[in-house]
Amino acid sequence: MARRVITLTAKQALEQLSRPGPHPVLRGHLALVGLPGVIFTPQSGLGLPAVAFGHGWMQPVRRYHGLLRHLASWGLVAAAPAVERGPLLSSRVLAANLMTTLDVCTGVRLGEGKISVDPARLALAGHSMGGGAAVLAASGAERVKAVVTLAATETRPSALDAAREVRAPGLHLAAGEDRIAPPVGHSEAIAQAWGGPVQLRLLPKASHLGFTEGRHWSELLLDGSSERGSHKIGRAFVTAFLLRVLTGERTYDELLDSDLKNANLVFQREALRTR
Repeated sequence: MARRVITLTAKQALEQLSRPGPHPVLRGHLALVGLPGVIFTPQSGLGLPAVAFGHGWMQPVRRYHGLLRHLASWGLVAAAPAVERGPLLSSRVLAANLMTTLDVCTGVRLGEGKISVDPARLALAGHSMGGGAAVLAASGAERVKAVVTLAATETRPSALDAAREVRAPGLHLAAGEDRIAPPVGHSEAIAQAWGGPVQLRLLPKASHLGFTEGRHWSELLLDGSSERGSHKIGRAFVTAFLLRVLTGERTYDELLDSDLKNANLVFQREALRTR
């Protein structure tokens, strides 16, 4: 007998997924296996999905701890390398370290052996230049099954060119008040060039740094600051998308399919597919 799928309304899904999930969360350090960075996991679980997250220009990884912890509470292993932290960030190096982070997640047992990652359920994500680096890393990487960017910026080498070679489903969240990486020349261009199923959403009230957490001196140089509304919408959509693509979870389909006031569905090509 087929399992009945219970689908929430978009509003219900947004409210549910913006809050922490049911899993207790553990925090660890990638440095224990030779790579600076942080990793958040559910308390236990075998064959879990995993996502490696790239930080933005001049942004410390701690500004994304809340998002990583949130994803772990919903059953994903979420890790972020703390590399390329100076002003001369190399997108190519960060992209390579994102793939190394996935290698770490799949190559060792985590949480005293109680946690493992399924190598067929891997994703990349990132904010700002970290989003561009995630696109670079995903280009031609068949083991990457999903990609998420938050206020992505164009990079060198070009994330726009790399996007044409990405076959994995992509979700791109653009900030409507972004004066650092205006959507038209960055997130929207990347989404239009995407080689696989893709969705672009515009958060009209979000700034470039709206997805980050806490305060940091870089706000004196860059536009925007941490925004609770951007956190809520970003966490809900990132969680819904990764659960849908990596695990086949259909409960939150209405959220991913709906055009919401604070998360405008600007562009979509092909329906999302599971791994």
